[in-house]
Amino acid sequence: MITHIQGRLVEKNPTDVVIDCNGVGYFINISLHTFSQLPASENVKLYTHLQVREDAHILYGFSGVAEREIFRLLLSVSGVGASTARTMLSSLSPDQVIEAIASEDVAVIQSVKGIGTKTAQRVLLDLKDKILKVYGLSGISSVSSNTNKNEALSALETLGFVRKQAEKVCDKIVKEDPQASVETIIKQALKNL
Repeated sequence: MITHIQGRLVEKNPTDVVIDCNGVGYFINISLHTFSQLPASENVKLYTHLQVREDAHILYGFSGVAEREIFRLLLSVSGVGASTARTMLSSLSPDQVIEAIASEDVAVIQSVKGIGTKTAQRVLLDLKDKILKVYGLSGISSVSSNTNKNEALSALETLGFVRKQAEKVCDKIVKEDPQASVETIIKQALKNL
């Protein structure tokens, strides 16, 4: 309904701002990331998301379209409300959220206040494909490490190791060093098998 608001910044707080737009003051909830992007007081433009509830109409503002899209994606996850999504965008930059979801890093998502293990896993499960598609990420770092991991696994199987054991060890190595070469993975796996 309201996609952006442009006007004079009248009041600026870490969690909200008031923007005067032709004599009407709009109270807009913001994340700390957006707060850090705003100037002290002059003309600003915030991309907004209007949440309509039974008891209130609440505007959320973002310094960029990407941050708003991530906010909307987070809202689509069961168990993640607007305040949790805003907290996540306050704790992590939009790029960090994208990277954490794309690389399936549960610990980063879980580090946000109010997000438990189940919710973090649901965020990753529900949003990974969407994030990869929307941001054109083909899981670049994970693709190369997966290829290296698969080559290392094949080599270890050829050497006579059981695939399940080898896979656990290789996964641990790749998790610690996503850029590990095939040789490095094999050498470290041989030490641990």
